[in-house]
Amino acid sequence: MMDAQTLPVIFVGLMALAVVVYAILDGYDLGVGILLPITTDAEPERDIMIASIGPFWDANETWLVLAVGLMLIAFPAAHSLILMNLYLPVVIMLIGLIMRGVAFDFRAKAAIAHKLAWDRLFKFGSLLTTLTQGYMLGAYVTGFETNLVTIAFCLLSAVGVSAAYCYIGSAWLILKTEDQLQKRAIAWAQTSGRVTFVGLLAVSLMNLWINPNVFDRWFEFPLAFFALLIPAISLMAFAGNEILLNRLPKTNDRHSWLPFVLVAIIFVMSFTGLAFSFFPEIVPGQLSIWEAASAPESLSFILVGALIVVPIILLYTAYSYRVFRGKATELRYH
Repeated sequence: MMDAQTLPVIFVGLMALAVVVYAILDGYDLGVGILLPITTDAEPERDIMIASIGPFWDANETWLVLAVGLMLIAFPAAHSLILMNLYLPVVIMLIGLIMRGVAFDFRAKAAIAHKLAWDRLFKFGSLLTTLTQGYMLGAYVTGFETNLVTIAFCLLSAVGVSAAYCYIGSAWLILKTEDQLQKRAIAWAQTSGRVTFVGLLAVSLMNLWINPNVFDRWFEFPLAFFALLIPAISLMAFAGNEILLNRLPKTNDRHSWLPFVLVAIIFVMSFTGLAFSFFPEIVPGQLSIWEAASAPESLSFILVGALIVVPIILLYTAYSYRVFRGKATELRYH
């Protein structure tokens, strides 16, 4: 049996995996939702954009359920504290997710005259979801403190997360679409990428200012030489994508997959930086993973199930993306 020191580390690692995969996978379909053009003449483009996420978007949310479930079971004290402070934003986020689900189904069943209204609801639900997720991330990082500075930080985080989702959403569209829509996606990626870079830089600097302990951790030598690789890799990914997007599209659709990979690297580095800033605290400034963890006997029992479920979800996800690989075509409902 593993000891009480090791088990919480394993579970927080599984949670981190679920959160990162969720941010990348559900992030792109939220981004596609935000980017939906809502003019009356853009219906063919909207159909293809919806088709590009159609086989995946519902399953992508599995990772959010997994992350929340792991926290509830493995770190009940942290789950209670976080939900207590974020109850209202969580409710708003769930409303946004419900809007997306309802709009996605009803757009196929509604009269043609009402289809645009459901697409607009899908777009609004996507934006509402991303804004609340960004706001919650900002509130979490600030330890749920409430003052003008922290509220400003939360609002900045909300805009930054929404821009990042647009960035990975447009990169997904570059991979999955062709012709004029692909060219529009390239332009969207250039704009959202620049906004994401500015937002990520601003959030990082404000985080160092708000949390002096985080500043000390990042610039403590000799660890700083390794820690600063995280922003360095992110910067190279941003720069590489900016150069690449100026050269797309290429003949035979070469390198259309690369923008998505580079944005995914940025996402991974961002979450790695967040983990480096606060580990082993699961609620910044309030609870460590060992203080919030369930009893070792419970964690040992749960770990067996987690080690079965997580690989199955990974395999199913990989299989579904393999089956539905290739360019998206107009969505058809049967």
